Order: sequence, then structure tokens, then C-alpha cells
Amino acid sequence: MPASLRDALRIPAAEITDEAVYRDRRRLLGLMAAAPTLALSGCADAEPPPPPKASISPAQLKSGFRTAEELTRYEDATTYNNFYEFGTGKADPSQAAKTLRTRPWTVTVSGECAKPGKLELADLLKGLKPEERIYRLRCVEGWSMVIPWLGVPLGALLKRFEPTSKAKYVAFTTLADPKQMPGVRYASIDWPYVEGLRIDEAMHPLTLLATGLYGKPMPQQNGAPVRLVVPWKYGFKSIKSIVEIRFVETMPPTAWNQLQPEEYGFFSNVNPNVDHPRWSQKTERRISGTASKLFAERIPTRMFNGYAEQVAGMYKGLDLKKWF
Repeated sequence: MPASLRDALRIPAAEITDEAVYRDRRRLLGLMAAAPTLALSGCADAEPPPPPKASISPAQLKSGFRTAEELTRYEDATTYNNFYEFGTGKADPSQAAKTLRTRPWTVTVSGECAKPGKLELADLLKGLKPEERIYRLRCVEGWSMVIPWLGVPLGALLKRFEPTSKAKYVAFTTLADPKQMPGVRYASIDWPYVEGLRIDEAMHPLTLLATGLYGKPMPQQNGAPVRLVVPWKYGFKSIKSIVEIRFVETMPPTAWNQLQPEEYGFFSNVNPNVDHPRWSQKTERRISGTASKLFAERIPTRMFNGYAEQVAGMYKGLDLKKWF
């Protein structure tokens, strides 16, 4: 990274996410932790219609792998994080003691597949060539980054396990160890953190199983040692520190949708036309890492986070307000 970026003025958190938004979300966490589990609604009341058969040209696909937009500083991308297993504050994950043991690390693959197994991470990734992808990352809270990730296409990995025709979705689980992750000692959500994708989303060439960023191994606060990156969805869909992958037939429960289904749908595609109930999604604050843009106006949010050309075909005919 150029010295000009390394030495640029760090962006204060207050300039990235409105304090009222941040505090309101923390208040919600506390209230929901003390309340009985809500009945699922919204996306959870029924299965969505089956996805259409979508095709994408190699040129369209390749155009989504990189962007010339200015990178967020490494220092900002690794100190401004949501990873509640290490605390609910943005700085908590980076300031927490480096207690996460990433070696050895095993991932269990199960469910509707012909070749389930429990593999060491090195064996899971064996033979797959790491790729660098420069993706936009859009948080549901209204801020965004541009990050160079290192990883392997998730679809190529999943095919090794030979999912059956019953595998309509893929469910993921994060490690939940209170000894390694101090945030798990508090009932901010129903641990372990779980997420899910439709099988075609998981198999899409843009979906990355990431093991690093900025040419370095994945830091603890960013989801070490392995996480998802699904660039057209809000950031919380890109689950961190994965220990389990399951092929399932029905829509799996997901952490934020279980906590507050009216606010966090199963799909959670970036959509400026569907506001969060408590704030607008029409604009975002880009964490640019340069003093010249420190107080820049918010920029327009793009449909599917700017990846519509690559992914919109998967949602043709789907009501994106009902299935948000």
C-alpha cells in the first residue's frame, strides 16, 4: 500500500456511522437479549419462489472481480469492525486480546451432499488457487469500504462435496467459544452466529471464501482464519470464523433474521429502494482513508452494491421488498 495511504489521517468512527444509529442498534441488542424469542416473520413465513436460470458472460463476470475505486486503509478496515463475538463496539474486535486460536482449525461439511466430512483448513482448501478480489463492502448500518480480499471461489470448494438435488440452501456457523471470544459470554444474540445463502448464491463465482486481505492472513477481527465475502449483500451476510457448512433443503435460520426479522431479511441484498425501518439505505459513507474525503458527502448506494450486472438475473421476478 502506498505510503500516502498508510500515513493518511484515520477517520473517526463518528464520521462514519451516525451515533444515533449505532446507539439504537446497541439498545436493540440489549432489549432483544432480555426478551423471549420472536416468532419469525417476513422472509421466514414461507419459502421464496425457485430462482430463475440465470446466465452471465465471462466478460460480465470478470468485470466484477476488481474495482479501481480507492482502497480503504488497512488500518481502518482492521479497526472498524462488527464482530460481536469480540464485543459490540466497533473497536472492540481489534482491541480484544488475540485469544482466537486459528491453528489447528477444522470445518465440518454435512447435510445434503455425497461426501460430507470434517477437514483441517489446509485440506479444505487444498488444490484451490487463491485469488485476489477487490470488492466493495456495504454495511447495513450505512457505511462502506473497498477491500482487497484473498481467497478461493466458494462454489469450487462446495462442488467437491457433491451436493445432492435436495441442497437448496447452504448454512454456515461461526465458532462460539467463550474462552476465545469474550463477546460470547453475553447474550447479545443467540450464539452461535449462523448465516445462510441460497445454493445458487453460494455457487456464484463472485462469492468468495476468504482467508486474507491486503495480501496478509485474515486478522482475528476480520474473521480469521476463514470467512465468507458476498459483495452484493449487506456485510453481516459475510459470516466470519466459519466452523461448519451444511447443505440443507429449506431456508436455514440466520442470526439477525431470528433476532429482528422485520429489519433483517434472509436475502439482505444491498438495495437503496428498501430502507431499514430505522434509517435510509439510499446513501452510504465510504471509508476512504484520505483526509481530503474525511468530511465528504454521503454517496449514493448502488443496487446490489454495484454488482447488478453480475447477480441481478438470480432474482428476476422476485419481489425484492418482500424478500429483502
